[in-house]
Amino acid sequence: MSKITRIRPKDLINSFRLSVAVNSGQSATGGGSSGGGGGGGSPKNGTGNATSSSFGGLQAIPSDAVKRLAFLFLSTCVLLAFRLKIMGSKLPVFTRFDNPASVSDWPARQLTYNYLVSVNAWLLIFPCDLCCDWTMGTIPLVESTSDPRNLATLATYTVIVALVYTAFTTSNRTKRIVVIMSLGLTVLPFLPASNMFFPVGFVVAERVLYMPSMGFCMLVAYGLGLVIDKCKSRLVLTAVAVIMVTHVVKTYTRNSDWSSEYAIFTSGLKVNQLNAKLYNNVGHALEAENRFQEALAYFNKAVSVQHDDIGAHINVGRTYNHLKMYKEAEDAYLEAKSLLPKAKPGESYQARIAPNHLNVLLNLANLIAKNQTRLEEADMLYRQAISMRSDYTQAYINRGDVLLKLNRTKEAQEVYERALFYDTDNPDIYYNLGVVLLEQGKHSQALAYLDKALEFDPDHEQALLNSAILLQELGQANLRKLAEKRLLRLLSNGQKNERVFFNLGMLAMDEGDVPAAEHWFRQAILIKEDFRAALFNLALLLADDHRPLQAAPFLNQLVRFHPDHVKALILLGDIYINNIKDLDAAENCYQRILQLDPDNTQGMHNLCVVYVERGLLKDAEICLQKAHLMAPHEDYIVKHLKIVQNRLQAKQTPDQLNESRPDSKEIRKTEKDTTRPDTNLKSDTKPSTLSLS
Repeated sequence: MSKITRIRPKDLINSFRLSVAVNSGQSATGGGSSGGGGGGGSPKNGTGNATSSSFGGLQAIPSDAVKRLAFLFLSTCVLLAFRLKIMGSKLPVFTRFDNPASVSDWPARQLTYNYLVSVNAWLLIFPCDLCCDWTMGTIPLVESTSDPRNLATLATYTVIVALVYTAFTTSNRTKRIVVIMSLGLTVLPFLPASNMFFPVGFVVAERVLYMPSMGFCMLVAYGLGLVIDKCKSRLVLTAVAVIMVTHVVKTYTRNSDWSSEYAIFTSGLKVNQLNAKLYNNVGHALEAENRFQEALAYFNKAVSVQHDDIGAHINVGRTYNHLKMYKEAEDAYLEAKSLLPKAKPGESYQARIAPNHLNVLLNLANLIAKNQTRLEEADMLYRQAISMRSDYTQAYINRGDVLLKLNRTKEAQEVYERALFYDTDNPDIYYNLGVVLLEQGKHSQALAYLDKALEFDPDHEQALLNSAILLQELGQANLRKLAEKRLLRLLSNGQKNERVFFNLGMLAMDEGDVPAAEHWFRQAILIKEDFRAALFNLALLLADDHRPLQAAPFLNQLVRFHPDHVKALILLGDIYINNIKDLDAAENCYQRILQLDPDNTQGMHNLCVVYVERGLLKDAEICLQKAHLMAPHEDYIVKHLKIVQNRLQAKQTPDQLNESRPDSKEIRKTEKDTTRPDTNLKSDTKPSTLSLS
């Protein structure tokens, strides 16, 4: 059995030194570092005369270290160039809340920027109070030289200068390499986030310390090796072990903070209570779970912490809107609108406003547009948003919807075409153009745009539904299969929409498939029990299929929800007379029809039939004379009037009238779904959601 060799920490440090020495070209056979003579050992211990010489007490940087530093620098430059390309060679638009120091005057800006270096260094040394967001008021500005936090800045730069001095003056080659590489890994990746070259969109971001932490770990490892070499004490190892255990525990507990959005943002509030963005994000997490009352409390807290935060007011307004507290929502949006920056002469307004802040105009307009008397006001807000950002396609889409409601279809078409100029791949715009052309009666062109919307988004719900309806209304048998395919695609995508079921039923009726039509109509009614068209067409289908007693309950359900449905009352009265033999109920149906429409010929005529069935021939004669005056050219009324008059003379039984009564099918008309396609694709905007808030 082989003997297990015990590895000491000192051995690990020596191994690290040896690895660095080998990588830098130092021979492992030299037996150690160069002595006290500034690189004056044997050739085995050096890399060459130029790189091991001393110049006035400063040690020359080894050539391998120069190469590595150059590689790090060039890699950084390449990454920066790639990032600039992604951003379109222009800096993103930040608000003053993202990085308050960037909009501050001298000396607050410079003092704060430098203090942030010490904050980042402290996070590396003592990563206890971690936070997912350090923007807004998390770190107050350092506004004067008398601020005691400047001592932390001074201490940080003193350490950095000391390390640099050590790297250039030490005669220990290993130490020089380690310090240079550690500083390179720590400082160079941090420079883009240090506000040195351009302002960044955050105050502190723990993510930018990922690469610097590698250099920091190298320094810690090297320093620990030096301490162990000098102290030779178990106390040092014990302290290191305790630190490592505490870091492991901290990592484990920190992982639970990242289990959900709500958990990570509430953990941030334990560290920073002056950051309105954290309150907003907790509110967003609650809003995503439809916990609007709780979300509202956090949004209001964000407003109290940072009253001039436009996003917080937008969030308050949107939550009030969800709670159907429209007056409060409008007040919140107006407050946010008042905080938008004012235009300055000679300065581009579009460049000065954060794009997400324009949502206040969109959300306010959407809210106002719910009131049909304020559509012009909503249109003005949409135009204002477009003037601030010419490529704001959502504003174009919503403005087009308002213009349609104002019956300004030509303008709506122009607006959608303008939006298409900025966003040629947006299926919503093609869909809305199709709706505009439908309004103008251009069905073939409308269908072309709806099909185009489906090219970009094959699962576009509105385009699938309304193109299927349009295909059906075109009346071409060869298009019915395509219409059915699109409706079934909606069902396969989980869209249990009553209009989908209803139109599948209408297609089945067109095909003469009674069982399928009945199935789809019943499905539509299960989803929406007051669905007017589905109830009537199902009842009509059952009556025509010689099942009038099954049709009657659906007709009663229809007139309960829609008591003004004349066709349903006529059909129900017909069933009461012919099948149920309930003349009182039939008379009640026809009386209700005449109350709704006193000039309804069918209702008047069928009421006359009830009088005949009861043997009230005189009342029937008077009734039919009124019906004849209402419709003098209806032959069947004249014919029935003569029969009644003959009976009155001959006192005949009413059987002859029953034989000559017109078929009840004459009063039945299939009711189509004439609902205008919905163009209202707008929604209130979040910093993400979807969330895009």
